[in-house]
Amino acid sequence: MKTSPFLLLVGLFEWLCVGILLIAISCVVGFLLIRGLPALNLSLLFGTTPAKAAILGELPVWEGIWPACIGTLYLVLLTLALSLFPGIGCGIFLAEYATPRQKKWLSSIIDILAGTPSIVMGLFGFSLILFLRYTFFPQANTGLLLAAICLALLVLPTLILTTSEALQAVPQGLRLTGAALGFSRRQSLRYILLPSAKKGILAGIILALGRAAEDTAVILLTGVVANAGIAGGLLDKFQALPFTVYYSAAQYQTAEELQRGFGAALILLILASGLLLCAYLIEKKLLSPRITTNL
Repeated sequence: MKTSPFLLLVGLFEWLCVGILLIAISCVVGFLLIRGLPALNLSLLFGTTPAKAAILGELPVWEGIWPACIGTLYLVLLTLALSLFPGIGCGIFLAEYATPRQKKWLSSIIDILAGTPSIVMGLFGFSLILFLRYTFFPQANTGLLLAAICLALLVLPTLILTTSEALQAVPQGLRLTGAALGFSRRQSLRYILLPSAKKGILAGIILALGRAAEDTAVILLTGVVANAGIAGGLLDKFQALPFTVYYSAAQYQTAEELQRGFGAALILLILASGLLLCAYLIEKKLLSPRITTNL
């Protein structure tokens, strides 16, 4: 069977687009590696502060990115704590309990939330603080908690959709097994469906962590600063790696500050790539049993 010239041109165009994309990504990553690898040392993390004293919190770090790393960790963990149970719970309801009408409305709401730009979510958090300040709480201010709340809203669609898809991917034979054993719907969910879908749910959690760790627009308006040290509470200002990269690129005054920005960008890239790689490996393991079952 001969291939038409039109389909051949379309195929060539697709491969050309893929090649251009790979070349562009390779150039960006290669440039970042060339500029960032020389900066990867203890001085990048701790500056002139001794590493042991900085890690134990005995001395503050003002010239390194250690507070930004700790701030990113705090932000990601707090975001996960705020979004984990609502996201997984809504995903379970959407997959197992929602009626067709409820699924339609919930899917529309989730799609709208998933399509909300990061900067809009940041503006929402900033507007919320202004509303609280001029109505009920004059002391309301931006900080770590507000940034985590906005990021939790941003990653909720990821958790909901991955949980729902993981539950829907459970083979029908396992569902019938629970019914044959006399399990109630709740028992079947607890002992059969959730253990079978745990890899897909975990992949969604990792994707949400990656999104929370690398987003800049949300935290830009909700409490992040360039130099605040390690946050001492939920309402304090904080530092984060994405904003450190942004600030270094926009406000650097010396070559050393720019070099620290490249090093911070490389660390953030490694962190995000590692999380996405874990999600891919987990998803690959999740799909393998389905292929075997279908065969």
